[in-house]
Amino acid sequence: MASPRAENVGIIALDVYFPSRYVDQVELEQHDGVSAGKYTIGLGQSKMAFCDDREDISSVCMSAVQSFMEKYGVSYADIGRLEVGTETIIDKSKSTKTVLMRLFEESGNFTVEGIDTSNACYGGTSALFNACQWVSSPAWDGRLALVVAADIAVYASGAARPSGGAGGVCILVGPDAPLALEFPLRGTFMEHIYDFYKPDMSSEFPTVDGPLSVTSYVRAVDHSYTAYLDKLEKVAAAEDPSLSDLDYVVFHSPYTKQVVKGFARMAYNDFVRTPDAAAFGEVQQFRDVSREESYGNKVLEKAFINLTKAAFAAKTEPSLLAARNIGNMYTASVFFGLASLLSQVPYAELDGKRIALFSYGSGCAASTYSFRVRADTSKIASTIGLATRLDNRIKVSPADFEKIMHLREKTHNAQDYEPTGNTDELLPGTYYLQKIDSKWRRAYGRIPLD
Repeated sequence: MASPRAENVGIIALDVYFPSRYVDQVELEQHDGVSAGKYTIGLGQSKMAFCDDREDISSVCMSAVQSFMEKYGVSYADIGRLEVGTETIIDKSKSTKTVLMRLFEESGNFTVEGIDTSNACYGGTSALFNACQWVSSPAWDGRLALVVAADIAVYASGAARPSGGAGGVCILVGPDAPLALEFPLRGTFMEHIYDFYKPDMSSEFPTVDGPLSVTSYVRAVDHSYTAYLDKLEKVAAAEDPSLSDLDYVVFHSPYTKQVVKGFARMAYNDFVRTPDAAAFGEVQQFRDVSREESYGNKVLEKAFINLTKAAFAAKTEPSLLAARNIGNMYTASVFFGLASLLSQVPYAELDGKRIALFSYGSGCAASTYSFRVRADTSKIASTIGLATRLDNRIKVSPADFEKIMHLREKTHNAQDYEPTGNTDELLPGTYYLQKIDSKWRRAYGRIPLD
């Protein structure tokens, strides 16, 4: 006899990991000799987290997973699937997921499905979908799933470097979740485009077409959001669906100024669908602007940003705490936004609400989807302890930050190498790289919790 199908599948719990050190963006502006506000106002960033040669993607993922399991008291024996989303690749064949299996050794549980998923910043969302769909499918064996989304975002010296960052998130997926994924409310958009990509396997740095990437992000908002609204109309019988049907909206954040534009773009799409709505009285001059023309129209963009200031402050601003103070975390970015929202908004205000997420990965892959809050999120917020952890980091001077970035660049893909980074500044419980041998095999240690 078939087992009953799982219901209200989604996020049961989550925790985040980010490095112990950061560089201040105001100080970085001064160090780089750029105009005041270029990074803080132009990008909307305050601080940027970074890793030295002691941390790689495997250590970041191990730090995130082990800390999560200890904080929530979850047994590795209870995990039946582990999905990893990352674009920080240190091996073209061996997955980060297999490295994480070392954490399962003591439990004796080696029957764990799942593998790495990659497409720029979208891999974590794909990993989450895979995990939720496994729990919802006939293949589910009754155990829980873990989703890990993590990246170290680094750029070559220059204009793009301030939009870096680093972090990882660990998510527990199962039935009867406080944050239930709203099947089948999902709008997805994918196309082939060279806006941000990493063809040089000898370097951590991406190849970036900045203006094209901004346009691609906005196009992805247009298509995935309108597809989501179509689902709301057809599946949930929503009449003239719009932003008003979304209580909170969390975005992938390459930098927070782009999120402001993304939110405004959703309002623009509402305008295109229902231009006669009373809310759009101030923007009627844009009725005859075609969608293609709108992408480069700065006057239109500013008008919709101004139109949506109050709605943005209520629905999206609370989700930007981590992004503003850590930077871009690629696959983990959108989930750090969710963690920020849960940390900033009390459960009493979230109860029963719909939280929409927009996930974007260059290349391009994007989805707009949503969760319904159906149980207390207070434990998640207190476990993450986001604001306190952000305040307790170590500030590093821009000059020292630059030296560390040079070290990472020089030692990328090194073999027979022992890292030189100072482990004394790593947080308790952090995994770190001890050595890379002559065959590129990596050994890791962990900073004691006490």
